[in-house]
Amino acid sequence: MLVFGVPVALSYPWLAYGTWPASLCFEGIGVVSCVVMLVAIRRRRPQRPLMWYLLLAGMALSVTGDAVYDYLENVAHIDPYPGWADLFYLSAYPVSIAGLGTMVLRRTRGRDRVGMIDAWILSTALALPAWSFWVRPISMGDHAGLADQLVSLAYPVLDVLLITLTVRSATTPGALRLRTNQLLVLAQVTRLLPDVTYSIAQLAGVEIGYLDSGWLLTYLLTAAAALHPRMADVDKPATGDEVTLTMPRLTLLTVASLLAPAILAAQGVFQHGRVDWAAVAIGSAVLFLLVVARMKLLLDQMHRLARQMQGLAHHDGLTGVPNRRAWDDRLNRELAKARRAGHPVVVGMIDLDFFKKFNDEYGHPAGDLLLKEAAAAWTGQLRDEDLLARYGGEEFGIVLAGRDVDEATAIVERLRAVSPRGQTFSAGLAVFDGSESADELVSRADRALYRAKATGRDRTVCDDPQALTDEVSIAV
Repeated sequence: MLVFGVPVALSYPWLAYGTWPASLCFEGIGVVSCVVMLVAIRRRRPQRPLMWYLLLAGMALSVTGDAVYDYLENVAHIDPYPGWADLFYLSAYPVSIAGLGTMVLRRTRGRDRVGMIDAWILSTALALPAWSFWVRPISMGDHAGLADQLVSLAYPVLDVLLITLTVRSATTPGALRLRTNQLLVLAQVTRLLPDVTYSIAQLAGVEIGYLDSGWLLTYLLTAAAALHPRMADVDKPATGDEVTLTMPRLTLLTVASLLAPAILAAQGVFQHGRVDWAAVAIGSAVLFLLVVARMKLLLDQMHRLARQMQGLAHHDGLTGVPNRRAWDDRLNRELAKARRAGHPVVVGMIDLDFFKKFNDEYGHPAGDLLLKEAAAAWTGQLRDEDLLARYGGEEFGIVLAGRDVDEATAIVERLRAVSPRGQTFSAGLAVFDGSESADELVSRADRALYRAKATGRDRTVCDDPQALTDEVSIAV
């Protein structure tokens, strides 16, 4: 469609304005684009077609406005501005904005607060020059009446809103990876450029041609977006990573934030000190608050990432239980408390029996699953204040604070009873003597584990310096 439509749209300015070939070309492209878009929606059958129907309705209103404008000026020979055509043109804006807004809400599921604040920063920054150099001069100009003034003001206001939604739709996570989204954003750009140029030219009293091609390209690009095979994916929730403050985005936000002082300086220089202080003050205050909100979200994101990194640093990636680092930290804390309070601490080392044989027979994925299932089953048998950690490989460690040796032995046997897939383990326990270091305590538990493995596996050996004997074997 674009292959044939774009050359025709670009050639339109060379047709004699007001003649039937020009009218047929202009209204024809609009009508054909609406029909093609309707057929595409019906054939592609997107799961949620509301967004597409809103964009189609907006385009249909614009095409109707074109036809009414052409009739009033070239057939009825009536001044079309302001008139019925403007009613259709102005109605097309909120409908199109609603379509883009629906797409943004569905892609972000209403949770992209960072993108929303960025869009508000850009729209506020754009609203300042739009008001100072566009809307305000229009409001203060000569008008034929109230209707003329209201219509003249409505176009730039709606254009600013359309710019905001266009920027918002382009900055949603993963939006521009789809060709359909690229075509929709480009369609709004080709619509806004002639809109803004036409309004500025009117203020300057200058006639500029070739603007009609931009509006025609908007019809063609919107219809081409609906024809794309992936048009149904355009409003699917984004699955990309959370928006980060990349250098292009930071540059854009910096420029947007500096627009307020730039406008203040421009008015002071070129308008001989006549400054629209109220608009600049309000805009600057809003921008400041939005930037503070943006910084707050950025800090929240950094804190969240820091907590995630801390969790990754202290938890085993396979089983989800605490890792060796967390084990060392917790054990040293518990021993320090035990030295002050004198309560008992038992440390245990658990090693799955014949784990290498299991891996060789069933494969490493099955071995990984066994480790995860064992960690989950054992954790369910412990108190919140007890610690189970993956010490390394198929070896786990437990810290049982406030437990005596008999309680610790009973807990280990409960763990043995829930071991998954009929697997057994050997365990070594060591009771804190009140003065030794963490390494010495773990070394004793490790020696007890090796004695359990050497005496037949599937048993618990305890090394208790307070006991009359230094070894108790419990065969299951």
